[in-house]
Amino acid sequence: MSLNPYVASDFIQSRAPGFNPRVGIVLGSGLGGLADEIDAVASIPFAEIPDFPQSTVEGHEGRLILGRLGGMPVICMQGRIHLYEGGDPQDLAVPVRAMKLLGVEILLVTNAAGSFHEEVGPGRLMLISDHINFTGKNPLAGENDERFGPRFFSMEEAYDPTLRAHIKAVAKELDIELSEGVYLHYLGPNFETPAEINAFRILGADAVGMSTTPEVLAARHAGMRVVAISNITNLVAGLSKTKLSHEQTLECAKLAAGDLEKLVVIFLETLKRELLKAHITEKSNGDD
Repeated sequence: MSLNPYVASDFIQSRAPGFNPRVGIVLGSGLGGLADEIDAVASIPFAEIPDFPQSTVEGHEGRLILGRLGGMPVICMQGRIHLYEGGDPQDLAVPVRAMKLLGVEILLVTNAAGSFHEEVGPGRLMLISDHINFTGKNPLAGENDERFGPRFFSMEEAYDPTLRAHIKAVAKELDIELSEGVYLHYLGPNFETPAEINAFRILGADAVGMSTTPEVLAARHAGMRVVAISNITNLVAGLSKTKLSHEQTLECAKLAAGDLEKLVVIFLETLKRELLKAHITEKSNGDD
């Protein structure tokens, strides 16, 4: 690995001394508006952070924000780095590992994705239940860093069932439609061919995009709990007459951005209460 998460985390901590985030957030294409809701204690451009990968894609601001969202101490990536941007795939583990070193226990990932189902079209949200990594790349390939996790680790229940149930309950309470399905990571940067889409449908994909699995793999390797939401921006090739483009992705990401922001904020508020309740119970049991 050419980049060092320890160097990155030390620099980030120096910009927000004493701040200890519990939840890490990764914002996908066109979803950076959620970062504006954070009561920030520090906002750091990726370019200022040593040993931190850089984002080059339109719609990805490239800032790291530390602060409180829904009362929860968070660290948020306003924009992400993709495999198709080039560089060493191992570098994509650096942001998540830096978060881990700062104290993050839960990673909340968002992305823009294309849907395989006409009834789950643009403007809808999909909770990810599992993924298919179709890129042939893994940020954990190469020498293993035992300080973060073991050489071999399970990806069963990679998307935490308890957190998924929690966020589904919040969506129901807010009357936000939230489907659930399997996300397939396609390398890109081109959109998929109709033949590829047919193959992915057979494999069991419900949505397709060009991100997410590197962060999830790094997080699970490090023992972090993960929950992820796709903002559906289009139907896949062959289901719509609309020509696919990045501009369309960014424009359609706005359709459900409001619902996503509400869902995440209330999810964090209720999660904070649950974690506090668990801490009090644990402390009480320890006093007996």
